[in-house]
Amino acid sequence: MEQKFKREKIKSEFKEKILDLRRVTRVVAGGKRMSFRATVILGDEMGRIGLGIGKGLDVAQAVDKAKAKAKKNMLAVNLKGRTIPHEIEAKYGAASVIIKPAKLGRGLKAGGATRSVLFLAGIKDATAKILGTTKNKLTNATATIEALKSIKKIKKSS
Repeated sequence: MEQKFKREKIKSEFKEKILDLRRVTRVVAGGKRMSFRATVILGDEMGRIGLGIGKGLDVAQAVDKAKAKAKKNMLAVNLKGRTIPHEIEAKYGAASVIIKPAKLGRGLKAGGATRSVLFLAGIKDATAKILGTTKNKLTNATATIEALKSIKKIKKSS
């Protein structure tokens, strides 16, 4: 009597968001080779965030590679309740971003890639503005992560 085992997918503690999906081409001697580039953000909504980029011959392969890289590049963000402790500004390439803390219950006022990054990091009350000249989601997301890296640690008085 044979038993068939079903492979159960292990539920990840991280939520994911596919930020960008592009078809890219590489020119070789025989013509053009098509592949896909996926940009994925992983976050647990409790202060951990990761950004990954993956390339593959099909979309699923590119997304899986991007998820694996995002898990490797995890960053712990110092939060102050539902917001950030102080105003931060960062620049990456042509992307420039400014993030300001907000009072409890104000909500997340941000747009584009910055909103996705902040939401998955667990920041629920903040105001953000993309000041750079680029509309590229990857550079805007990277600028937001650079800003989150620059948050100073809160000293607790004991």
